[in-house]
Amino acid sequence: MGVPSILIVDDEKGARFGIKMALEKDGYIVHEAASGQEALRIIDTRCPGLVFLDINMPEMDGLEVLGKVREVDTSPLVVMVTAHGSERIAVEAMKKGAYDYLAKPFEIDELRLIAKNAMENLALRDENKRLRSQLESLDAMGEIIGKTEAIKDVFTRIEKISATDVTVLILGESGSGKGLVAREIHKRSKRSKGPLVVMNCAAVPDTLIESELFGHEKGAFTGAAGRRIGKFEQANGGTLLLDEVGDMSISTQSKLLRAIEEQSFERLGGEETLSVDVRVISATNKDLCEEIKAGNFREDLYYRLKVVEIVLPALRQRRNDIPLLVHHFLELFSGKHDKDIRSVSKDVMHLVMSYDWPGNVRQLANMIESAVVLAGDSVLVMEDLSGELKDSQAPSAHMPDIDYDLSFKEAKKRAVEAFEREFITRSLGEHKGNITRTASTLGMHRQALQQKIKELRLREQAGVQG
Repeated sequence: MGVPSILIVDDEKGARFGIKMALEKDGYIVHEAASGQEALRIIDTRCPGLVFLDINMPEMDGLEVLGKVREVDTSPLVVMVTAHGSERIAVEAMKKGAYDYLAKPFEIDELRLIAKNAMENLALRDENKRLRSQLESLDAMGEIIGKTEAIKDVFTRIEKISATDVTVLILGESGSGKGLVAREIHKRSKRSKGPLVVMNCAAVPDTLIESELFGHEKGAFTGAAGRRIGKFEQANGGTLLLDEVGDMSISTQSKLLRAIEEQSFERLGGEETLSVDVRVISATNKDLCEEIKAGNFREDLYYRLKVVEIVLPALRQRRNDIPLLVHHFLELFSGKHDKDIRSVSKDVMHLVMSYDWPGNVRQLANMIESAVVLAGDSVLVMEDLSGELKDSQAPSAHMPDIDYDLSFKEAKKRAVEAFEREFITRSLGEHKGNITRTASTLGMHRQALQQKIKELRLREQAGVQG
């Protein structure tokens, strides 16, 4: 897809000519309209991505045109062009959906900057559509989402083993999705109508783990006031997931081995041998080979559990899946919390792509949910982030390098300029280069911010912010 075209709407030919000349120098395709009616026809036939719309026009003024443009399915971004002193009307137009406004007389650099930021906004919108389309075609593995080779290898294994009854050992870091893989295997198996019973071995005290697995009879031990049905019995006809199996006590492992091999066991304190039909899937974030060497895990049980082994990649090992996951979680949590969050800013996406995610997909999901709850707009920005992710990008607190050969006045001037440059650039980035919203956040007049940007030579920097 090429660069979206731009439409200039103004009843004054000279005004259109000046804007057109400036934008064509930057390589944009520019259309012109002398009235609101003509503008609507061009929008319908040429589908421009950006419209510079004069407010004061005869017959149909800019606000009326804006209202009709907003009714279009994929409406262009609209920048209201207003005469000096009419900024209040332009701000009202922004509340009704305009992207920004441009007050006459304006500087050519400001015009070009607004156009550049708007085009980046449109590119982000197109990327969101592409990712959403990809998500719609990734339903084959249920809740497991990805397109990288690393995750496709996992998909292939799931497809091959689901119809069998072999034991499966799922390895991977905490939060990488081991539980999702186990559920997907069960859902695709011939046992899908039976129960999927999950037992977290790390969460059960050693003294109770056998009772949890095999159940017990009344009086089997102090506190056993009645019969208890264990996880193996509950999973009869279905699947038993032993999560964090590497944390199971060595004394219980021999009984587990026998139960898997013979598909039978006795409840604690009972004499009756119970037969079951259970498929066992295990998961752990530990290196079981190292645990065997340390004497913490039985080698024979290890080989019994890993007839087939699935190794889940860490999220940092499949970074190209992160945009898909981000948009999946945006839709999921926007629905859950009744919000309308459609995308993330470029700087947020850059951050999530570069972060190492020690908590993997679970951590990413939690971060997106938190940001959705805190967000005040349809796009997640840096200020919506919280916790360790945002802290990872915080600049270290230190004094700037000081040239002590300078006078105090000159050194102070340079330090203040460095602070202003950092502070304004960061705020422009958070607001995707939108000068009006940045000025409001900083508590500055729009003209004062424009002057400061010019003084600090930030126009190009501001233009590249997402």
